[in-house]
Amino acid sequence: MPTLMISISGIRGIVGNGLDPEVLVNFTNAYADFVSEGTVVVGRDARISGEMVQNIVTGTLIAKGLNVVDIGICPTPTVQLTVKKLNANGGIAISASHNPNEWNALKLLNSTGQFMTPDENKTLMKLLDSGKKTFKSWDKLGKKTFSGGVKDHVKDVLNLKYIDVKKIQKRKFKVLADCVNGAGVYVIPGLLREFGCEVIEINCEKTGIFPRLPEPLPENLTETMKAVKESKADLGVVVDPDVDRLVLITNEGEPFGEENTITQAVRFILSKHKGNVVVNLSTTRAVDDVAETADCKVFRSPVGEANVVKKMKEVDAIIGGEGSGGVIYPALHYGRDALVGIAITLQHLLEFGKSISELKKALPEYFIAKKKIELGNIKPDEIIFSLTEKYKSGKINTEDGLRVDFTDHWVHFRKSNTEPIVRIITEAKTKAKAEEFSKRYFEEINALLN
Repeated sequence: MPTLMISISGIRGIVGNGLDPEVLVNFTNAYADFVSEGTVVVGRDARISGEMVQNIVTGTLIAKGLNVVDIGICPTPTVQLTVKKLNANGGIAISASHNPNEWNALKLLNSTGQFMTPDENKTLMKLLDSGKKTFKSWDKLGKKTFSGGVKDHVKDVLNLKYIDVKKIQKRKFKVLADCVNGAGVYVIPGLLREFGCEVIEINCEKTGIFPRLPEPLPENLTETMKAVKESKADLGVVVDPDVDRLVLITNEGEPFGEENTITQAVRFILSKHKGNVVVNLSTTRAVDDVAETADCKVFRSPVGEANVVKKMKEVDAIIGGEGSGGVIYPALHYGRDALVGIAITLQHLLEFGKSISELKKALPEYFIAKKKIELGNIKPDEIIFSLTEKYKSGKINTEDGLRVDFTDHWVHFRKSNTEPIVRIITEAKTKAKAEEFSKRYFEEINALLN
Protein backbone atom coordinates (compact mmCIF):
# COMPACT_ATOMS: atom_id res chain seq x y z
CA MET A 1 0.00 0.00 0.00
CA PRO A 2 1.29 3.50 -0.81
CA THR A 3 2.39 5.30 2.33
CA LEU A 4 1.48 8.89 1.48
CA MET A 5 0.00 10.79 4.42
CA ILE A 6 -1.61 14.20 3.98
CA SER A 7 -2.09 16.51 6.95
CA ILE A 8 -2.42 20.19 7.79
CA SER A 9 1.38 20.50 7.86
CA GLY A 10 1.95 18.98 4.40
CA ILE A 11 2.66 15.54 2.97
CA ARG A 12 4.80 12.66 4.18
CA GLY A 13 5.61 9.25 2.75
CA ILE A 14 8.21 6.67 1.78
CA VAL A 15 10.27 7.67 -1.24
CA GLY A 16 9.40 5.30 -4.07
CA ASN A 17 6.24 4.11 -2.34
CA GLY A 18 3.89 7.04 -2.11
CA LEU A 19 6.19 10.05 -2.11
CA ASP A 20 7.01 10.03 -5.82
CA PRO A 21 8.08 12.81 -8.26
CA GLU A 22 4.57 13.20 -9.66
CA VAL A 23 3.15 13.62 -6.13
CA LEU A 24 5.82 16.19 -5.31
CA VAL A 25 5.08 18.18 -8.46
CA ASN A 26 1.32 18.09 -7.84
CA PHE A 27 1.63 19.27 -4.26
CA THR A 28 4.22 21.93 -5.01
CA ASN A 29 2.10 23.16 -7.91
CA ALA A 30 -0.92 23.59 -5.62
CA TYR A 31 1.23 25.28 -2.97
CA ALA A 32 2.63 27.67 -5.58
CA ASP A 33 -0.91 28.61 -6.62
CA PHE A 34 -1.71 29.19 -2.93
CA VAL A 35 1.33 31.48 -2.53
CA SER A 36 0.49 33.08 -5.89
CA GLU A 37 3.57 35.29 -6.26
CA GLY A 38 6.82 36.39 -4.70
CA THR A 39 9.48 34.35 -2.91
CA VAL A 40 9.52 30.95 -1.23
CA VAL A 41 12.30 29.80 1.12
CA VAL A 42 13.32 26.15 0.71
CA GLY A 43 15.54 24.13 3.06
CA ARG A 44 15.96 20.45 3.79
CA ASP A 45 17.30 18.04 6.36
CA ALA A 46 20.27 15.83 5.60
CA ARG A 47 18.59 12.57 4.57
CA ILE A 48 19.86 11.17 1.29
CA SER A 49 16.60 11.63 -0.65
CA GLY A 50 16.61 15.34 0.24
CA GLU A 51 18.53 16.54 -2.78
CA MET A 52 16.20 14.75 -5.18
CA VAL A 53 13.11 16.12 -3.46
CA GLN A 54 14.54 19.62 -3.26
CA ASN A 55 15.40 19.66 -6.98
CA ILE A 56 11.83 18.73 -7.89
CA VAL A 57 10.32 21.24 -5.47
CA THR A 58 12.52 24.17 -6.46
CA GLY A 59 12.17 23.36 -10.16
CA THR A 60 8.40 23.34 -9.89
CA LEU A 61 8.31 26.62 -7.95
CA ILE A 62 10.55 28.29 -10.56
CA ALA A 63 8.38 26.89 -13.36
CA LYS A 64 5.40 28.53 -11.64
CA GLY A 65 7.18 31.89 -11.74
CA LEU A 66 8.10 32.03 -8.06
CA ASN A 67 11.54 33.01 -6.82
CA VAL A 68 13.30 30.52 -4.56
CA VAL A 69 15.74 31.23 -1.76
CA ASP A 70 17.69 27.98 -1.27
CA ILE A 71 19.14 27.73 2.24
CA GLY A 72 20.43 24.18 1.79
CA ILE A 73 20.67 21.62 4.59
CA CYS A 74 19.34 23.21 7.75
CA PRO A 75 16.92 22.75 10.65
CA THR A 76 13.21 23.19 10.01
CA PRO A 77 13.17 26.15 12.44
CA THR A 78 15.83 27.80 10.27
CA VAL A 79 13.40 27.73 7.34
CA GLN A 80 10.71 29.22 9.58
CA LEU A 81 12.99 31.97 10.84
CA THR A 82 14.29 32.79 7.35
CA VAL A 83 10.77 33.23 5.97
CA LYS A 84 10.14 35.73 8.75
CA LYS A 85 13.47 37.58 8.32
CA LEU A 86 13.16 37.88 4.54
CA ASN A 87 9.43 38.71 4.57
CA ALA A 88 9.04 35.87 2.10
CA ASN A 89 5.66 34.71 0.83
CA GLY A 90 6.11 31.17 2.10
CA GLY A 91 8.50 28.37 2.86
CA ILE A 92 8.93 24.63 2.41
CA ALA A 93 10.96 22.55 4.85
CA ILE A 94 11.84 19.19 3.31
CA SER A 95 12.02 16.80 6.23
CA ALA A 96 10.21 13.78 7.62
CA SER A 97 11.25 14.74 11.15
CA HIS A 98 11.90 11.63 13.24
CA ASN A 99 10.80 9.12 10.58
CA PRO A 100 13.43 6.59 9.40
CA ASN A 101 15.75 6.96 6.39
CA GLU A 102 13.26 5.89 3.72
CA TRP A 103 10.76 8.64 4.55
CA ASN A 104 10.64 12.26 3.45
CA ALA A 105 8.09 15.05 3.59
CA LEU A 106 7.15 18.57 2.63
CA LYS A 107 6.34 20.86 5.56
CA LEU A 108 4.45 23.83 4.18
CA LEU A 109 4.75 27.27 5.77
CA ASN A 110 2.73 30.44 5.30
CA SER A 111 4.06 33.97 4.95
CA THR A 112 4.63 34.27 8.71
CA GLY A 113 7.01 31.28 8.72
CA GLN A 114 4.52 29.14 10.60
CA PHE A 115 2.69 26.00 9.63
CA MET A 116 -0.46 26.64 7.64
CA THR A 117 -3.70 27.30 9.48
CA PRO A 118 -6.71 24.98 9.00
CA ASP A 119 -8.36 27.55 6.71
CA GLU A 120 -5.18 27.93 4.65
CA ASN A 121 -4.94 24.17 4.39
CA LYS A 122 -8.51 23.97 3.11
CA THR A 123 -7.65 26.49 0.39
CA LEU A 124 -4.59 24.45 -0.56
CA MET A 125 -6.60 21.19 -0.71
CA LYS A 126 -9.12 22.80 -3.08
CA LEU A 127 -6.29 23.87 -5.36
CA LEU A 128 -4.82 20.36 -5.20
CA ASP A 129 -8.15 18.67 -5.91
CA SER A 130 -8.75 20.90 -8.94
CA GLY A 131 -5.83 19.22 -10.70
CA LYS A 132 -5.12 22.46 -12.54
CA LYS A 133 -1.53 22.98 -13.65
CA THR A 134 -0.28 26.10 -15.37
CA PHE A 135 3.36 27.00 -15.82
CA LYS A 136 5.12 30.17 -16.94
CA SER A 137 6.79 30.80 -20.28
CA TRP A 138 10.56 30.83 -20.60
CA ASP A 139 10.80 34.58 -20.02
CA LYS A 140 8.65 34.61 -16.86
CA LEU A 141 10.31 31.87 -14.86
CA GLY A 142 11.31 32.47 -11.29
CA LYS A 143 14.92 32.77 -10.14
CA LYS A 144 16.88 30.88 -7.50
CA THR A 145 19.26 32.52 -5.06
CA PHE A 146 21.20 31.07 -2.15
CA SER A 147 21.30 32.28 1.44
CA GLY A 148 23.18 31.25 4.58
CA GLY A 149 20.17 30.69 6.79
CA VAL A 150 22.04 28.64 9.40
CA LYS A 151 24.62 31.34 10.11
CA ASP A 152 21.92 33.94 10.61
CA HIS A 153 19.96 31.58 12.85
CA VAL A 154 22.97 30.96 15.11
CA LYS A 155 23.74 34.69 15.26
CA ASP A 156 20.18 35.50 16.32
CA VAL A 157 20.21 32.81 19.03
CA LEU A 158 23.48 34.17 20.43
CA ASN A 159 21.91 37.64 20.58
CA LEU A 160 18.79 36.57 22.47
CA LYS A 161 17.82 38.63 25.51
CA TYR A 162 18.72 36.95 28.82
CA ILE A 163 21.45 34.85 27.14
CA ASP A 164 24.89 35.97 28.38
CA VAL A 165 27.26 34.34 25.91
CA LYS A 166 30.44 35.59 27.61
CA LYS A 167 29.47 34.18 30.99
CA ILE A 168 28.48 30.85 29.44
CA GLN A 169 31.83 30.76 27.62
CA LYS A 170 33.66 31.22 30.92
CA ARG A 171 31.80 28.25 32.42
CA LYS A 172 33.28 25.95 29.74
CA PHE A 173 30.55 23.33 29.75
CA LYS A 174 31.50 19.89 28.47
CA VAL A 175 28.66 18.77 26.19
CA LEU A 176 28.10 15.58 24.22
CA ALA A 177 26.11 16.21 21.04
CA ASP A 178 24.21 13.48 19.18
CA CYS A 179 22.76 14.77 15.88
CA VAL A 180 21.80 11.36 14.40
CA ASN A 181 23.73 12.37 11.23
CA GLY A 182 20.89 14.77 10.41
CA ALA A 183 20.67 18.51 9.83
CA GLY A 184 21.87 19.12 13.37
CA VAL A 185 25.38 18.15 12.31
CA TYR A 186 25.53 21.40 10.34
CA VAL A 187 24.66 23.63 13.29
CA ILE A 188 24.59 22.09 16.80
CA PRO A 189 28.32 21.38 17.37
CA GLY A 190 29.15 24.83 15.99
CA LEU A 191 26.54 26.53 18.18
CA LEU A 192 27.88 24.78 21.28
CA ARG A 193 31.43 25.89 20.45
CA GLU A 194 30.19 29.47 20.06
CA PHE A 195 29.07 29.09 23.67
CA GLY A 196 32.60 28.03 24.63
CA CYS A 197 31.66 24.40 25.20
CA GLU A 198 34.01 21.45 24.86
CA VAL A 199 32.04 19.33 22.41
CA ILE A 200 32.09 15.56 22.10
CA GLU A 201 30.43 14.52 18.84
CA ILE A 202 28.45 11.31 18.39
CA ASN A 203 26.51 10.54 15.21
CA CYS A 204 27.70 13.81 13.72
CA GLU A 205 28.77 12.58 10.29
CA LYS A 206 27.47 14.33 7.19
CA THR A 207 26.15 11.15 5.60
CA GLY A 208 22.43 11.75 5.95
CA ILE A 209 22.02 8.10 6.95
CA PHE A 210 20.62 7.65 10.44
CA PRO A 211 22.69 5.12 12.44
CA ARG A 212 19.79 4.28 14.76
CA LEU A 213 16.08 4.93 14.97
CA PRO A 214 16.04 8.73 14.71
CA GLU A 215 13.27 9.54 17.18
CA PRO A 216 15.11 10.72 20.32
CA LEU A 217 13.39 8.39 22.78
CA PRO A 218 15.34 6.88 25.72
CA GLU A 219 15.14 3.38 24.24
CA ASN A 220 16.93 4.66 21.11
CA LEU A 221 19.63 6.51 23.07
CA THR A 222 21.22 3.81 25.23
CA GLU A 223 24.68 4.22 23.65
CA THR A 224 24.44 8.00 23.81
CA MET A 225 23.47 7.99 27.49
CA LYS A 226 26.34 5.63 28.27
CA ALA A 227 28.77 7.90 26.39
CA VAL A 228 27.65 10.99 28.34
CA LYS A 229 28.44 9.32 31.65
CA GLU A 230 31.72 7.75 30.49
CA SER A 231 32.99 11.04 29.07
CA LYS A 232 32.05 12.86 32.29
CA ALA A 233 30.15 15.47 30.29
CA ASP A 234 28.06 18.11 32.02
CA LEU A 235 25.15 17.15 29.83
CA GLY A 236 24.15 15.50 26.58
CA VAL A 237 22.24 17.25 23.79
CA VAL A 238 20.25 15.16 21.31
CA VAL A 239 18.20 16.49 18.40
CA ASP A 240 15.96 14.82 15.87
CA PRO A 241 16.83 14.95 12.13
CA ASP A 242 15.28 18.40 11.56
CA VAL A 243 16.31 19.93 14.91
CA ASP A 244 12.99 21.16 16.25
CA ARG A 245 12.95 18.74 19.21
CA LEU A 246 15.52 18.91 21.99
CA VAL A 247 16.32 16.00 24.29
CA LEU A 248 18.71 16.39 27.21
CA ILE A 249 20.75 13.76 29.03
CA THR A 250 21.98 14.37 32.56
CA ASN A 251 25.58 14.19 33.72
CA GLU A 252 24.67 10.82 35.26
CA GLY A 253 23.79 9.43 31.83
CA GLU A 254 20.05 9.42 32.49
CA PRO A 255 17.19 11.00 30.53
CA PHE A 256 16.41 14.52 31.67
CA GLY A 257 12.92 13.97 30.28
CA GLU A 258 11.33 15.72 27.30
CA GLU A 259 8.57 17.03 29.55
CA ASN A 260 11.28 18.63 31.68
CA THR A 261 12.83 20.32 28.63
CA ILE A 262 9.85 22.65 28.29
CA THR A 263 9.35 22.87 32.08
CA GLN A 264 12.87 24.16 32.76
CA ALA A 265 12.64 26.57 29.81
CA VAL A 266 9.40 28.01 31.19
CA ARG A 267 10.94 28.25 34.66
CA PHE A 268 13.93 30.20 33.33
CA ILE A 269 12.00 32.64 31.12
CA LEU A 270 9.39 33.37 33.80
CA SER A 271 12.20 34.14 36.26
CA LYS A 272 13.18 36.98 33.91
CA HIS A 273 9.85 38.13 32.53
CA LYS A 274 6.38 37.36 33.83
CA GLY A 275 3.75 36.47 31.24
CA ASN A 276 1.42 33.83 29.87
CA VAL A 277 2.51 30.31 28.91
CA VAL A 278 0.98 27.91 26.38
CA VAL A 279 1.50 24.15 26.19
CA ASN A 280 -0.63 21.43 24.66
CA LEU A 281 -3.19 19.28 26.45
CA SER A 282 -0.82 16.30 26.70
CA THR A 283 2.02 18.24 28.35
CA THR A 284 3.00 17.81 31.99
CA ARG A 285 1.31 19.60 34.88
CA ALA A 286 4.81 20.56 36.05
CA VAL A 287 4.55 23.57 33.74
CA ASP A 288 1.49 24.74 35.67
CA ASP A 289 3.35 24.35 38.98
CA VAL A 290 6.32 26.38 37.74
CA ALA A 291 4.04 29.09 36.35
CA GLU A 292 2.00 29.25 39.55
CA THR A 293 5.19 29.80 41.56
CA ALA A 294 5.98 32.73 39.26
CA ASP A 295 2.39 34.01 39.58
CA CYS A 296 1.79 33.42 35.87
CA LYS A 297 -0.94 31.63 33.94
CA VAL A 298 -0.83 28.56 31.69
CA PHE A 299 -3.16 28.08 28.73
CA ARG A 300 -3.54 24.78 26.88
CA SER A 301 -4.10 24.05 23.23
CA PRO A 302 -4.76 20.97 21.10
CA VAL A 303 -1.66 18.91 20.33
CA GLY A 304 0.48 20.20 17.46
CA GLU A 305 2.83 23.10 16.92
CA ALA A 306 0.34 25.07 14.81
CA ASN A 307 -2.25 24.82 17.57
CA VAL A 308 0.19 25.88 20.28
CA VAL A 309 1.30 28.87 18.22
CA LYS A 310 -2.30 29.90 17.53
CA LYS A 311 -3.10 29.90 21.24
CA MET A 312 0.16 31.71 22.06
CA LYS A 313 -0.85 34.55 19.76
CA GLU A 314 -4.36 34.67 21.21
CA VAL A 315 -3.10 35.09 24.79
CA ASP A 316 0.15 36.93 23.97
CA ALA A 317 2.25 34.18 25.57
CA ILE A 318 5.97 34.82 26.11
CA ILE A 319 7.00 31.13 26.09
CA GLY A 320 5.38 27.90 24.99
CA GLY A 321 5.97 24.48 23.57
CA GLU A 322 5.12 20.82 23.85
CA GLY A 323 6.17 18.01 26.15
CA SER A 324 7.90 16.25 23.26
CA GLY A 325 10.92 18.51 23.73
CA GLY A 326 9.73 21.48 21.70
CA VAL A 327 10.45 24.99 22.97
CA ILE A 328 8.71 27.94 21.28
CA TYR A 329 10.11 31.34 22.14
CA PRO A 330 8.40 34.11 20.13
CA ALA A 331 11.12 36.62 21.03
CA LEU A 332 12.91 34.92 18.09
CA HIS A 333 10.11 33.25 16.12
CA TYR A 334 6.95 31.17 16.49
CA GLY A 335 8.29 27.65 16.01
CA ARG A 336 9.75 24.75 17.98
CA ASP A 337 13.47 25.38 17.97
CA ALA A 338 16.18 23.19 19.52
CA LEU A 339 18.78 25.96 19.11
CA VAL A 340 16.73 28.24 21.32
CA GLY A 341 16.21 25.38 23.77
CA ILE A 342 19.97 24.80 24.02
CA ALA A 343 20.67 28.49 24.66
CA ILE A 344 18.05 28.67 27.42
CA THR A 345 19.30 25.43 28.97
CA LEU A 346 22.93 26.57 29.12
CA GLN A 347 21.99 29.94 30.63
CA HIS A 348 19.64 28.25 33.11
CA LEU A 349 22.35 25.80 34.17
CA LEU A 350 24.86 28.62 34.52
CA GLU A 351 22.59 30.60 36.82
CA PHE A 352 21.40 27.52 38.70
CA GLY A 353 25.01 26.81 39.57
CA LYS A 354 24.67 23.07 40.00
CA SER A 355 24.53 19.99 37.76
CA ILE A 356 21.72 19.24 35.36
CA SER A 357 20.84 16.20 37.50
CA GLU A 358 20.26 18.54 40.42
CA LEU A 359 18.26 20.89 38.19
CA LYS A 360 16.00 17.96 37.29
CA LYS A 361 15.44 17.22 40.98
CA ALA A 362 14.55 20.88 41.57
CA LEU A 363 11.66 20.68 39.06
CA PRO A 364 8.18 19.42 40.02
CA GLU A 365 8.17 15.64 39.58
CA TYR A 366 5.43 13.87 37.66
CA PHE A 367 5.19 10.64 35.69
CA ILE A 368 3.33 10.10 32.43
CA ALA A 369 1.96 6.76 31.25
CA LYS A 370 0.72 6.20 27.70
CA LYS A 371 -1.49 3.50 26.22
CA LYS A 372 -3.56 3.07 23.09
CA ILE A 373 -6.58 0.86 22.52
CA GLU A 374 -7.79 -0.63 19.24
CA LEU A 375 -11.46 0.15 18.58
CA GLY A 376 -12.25 -2.26 15.77
CA ASN A 377 -15.37 -1.07 13.92
CA ILE A 378 -16.39 1.45 16.58
CA LYS A 379 -15.68 5.07 15.69
CA PRO A 380 -13.30 6.95 18.01
CA ASP A 381 -15.76 9.87 18.24
CA GLU A 382 -18.34 7.56 19.82
CA ILE A 383 -15.92 6.56 22.57
CA ILE A 384 -14.84 10.15 23.19
CA PHE A 385 -18.50 11.22 23.39
CA SER A 386 -19.31 8.50 25.94
CA LEU A 387 -16.33 9.50 28.08
CA THR A 388 -17.25 13.17 27.84
CA GLU A 389 -20.77 12.41 29.05
CA LYS A 390 -19.39 10.44 32.00
CA TYR A 391 -17.00 13.18 33.14
CA LYS A 392 -18.93 16.28 32.08
CA SER A 393 -19.45 17.40 35.67
CA GLY A 394 -15.69 17.56 36.24
CA LYS A 395 -12.95 19.86 34.98
CA ILE A 396 -12.82 18.94 31.31
CA ASN A 397 -11.43 20.26 28.04
CA THR A 398 -12.82 18.97 24.73
CA GLU A 399 -10.73 20.96 22.23
CA ASP A 400 -8.69 17.87 21.33
CA GLY A 401 -10.50 14.71 22.35
CA LEU A 402 -11.10 14.88 26.10
CA ARG A 403 -8.83 15.95 28.92
CA VAL A 404 -10.07 15.52 32.50
CA ASP A 405 -8.20 17.09 35.42
CA PHE A 406 -8.41 15.63 38.91
CA THR A 407 -6.56 16.79 42.03
CA ASP A 408 -4.10 13.88 41.96
CA HIS A 409 -3.84 13.20 38.21
CA TRP A 410 -5.10 14.05 34.74
CA VAL A 411 -6.02 11.96 31.71
CA HIS A 412 -6.16 12.91 28.03
CA PHE A 413 -8.09 10.75 25.58
CA ARG A 414 -7.17 11.49 21.94
CA LYS A 415 -8.39 9.84 18.80
CA SER A 416 -6.04 9.10 15.91
CA ASN A 417 -6.81 10.66 12.54
CA THR A 418 -5.20 7.75 10.70
CA GLU A 419 -6.03 4.65 12.79
CA PRO A 420 -9.13 3.32 14.63
CA ILE A 421 -7.54 3.86 18.04
CA VAL A 422 -7.83 6.08 21.09
CA ARG A 423 -4.67 7.19 22.88
CA ILE A 424 -4.70 7.41 26.67
CA ILE A 425 -2.18 9.79 28.26
CA THR A 426 -2.20 9.89 32.07
CA GLU A 427 0.00 11.78 34.53
CA ALA A 428 0.38 11.42 38.31
CA LYS A 429 2.93 12.15 41.02
CA THR A 430 4.35 8.61 41.03
CA LYS A 431 5.07 6.12 38.28
CA ALA A 432 2.97 3.47 40.00
CA LYS A 433 -0.04 5.78 40.21
CA ALA A 434 0.31 6.91 36.59
CA GLU A 435 0.35 3.29 35.44
CA GLU A 436 -2.56 2.43 37.74
CA PHE A 437 -4.71 5.22 36.32
CA SER A 438 -3.65 4.35 32.77
CA LYS A 439 -4.75 0.75 33.27
CA ARG A 440 -8.06 1.89 34.79
CA TYR A 441 -8.92 4.07 31.80
CA PHE A 442 -7.87 1.36 29.36
CA GLU A 443 -10.27 -1.04 31.06
CA GLU A 444 -12.97 1.62 31.09
CA ILE A 445 -12.79 2.02 27.31
CA ASN A 446 -12.59 -1.73 26.86
CA ALA A 447 -15.86 -2.04 28.78
CA LEU A 448 -17.49 0.44 26.40
CA LEU A 449 -16.41 -1.74 23.47
CA ASN A 450 -18.01 -4.89 24.90
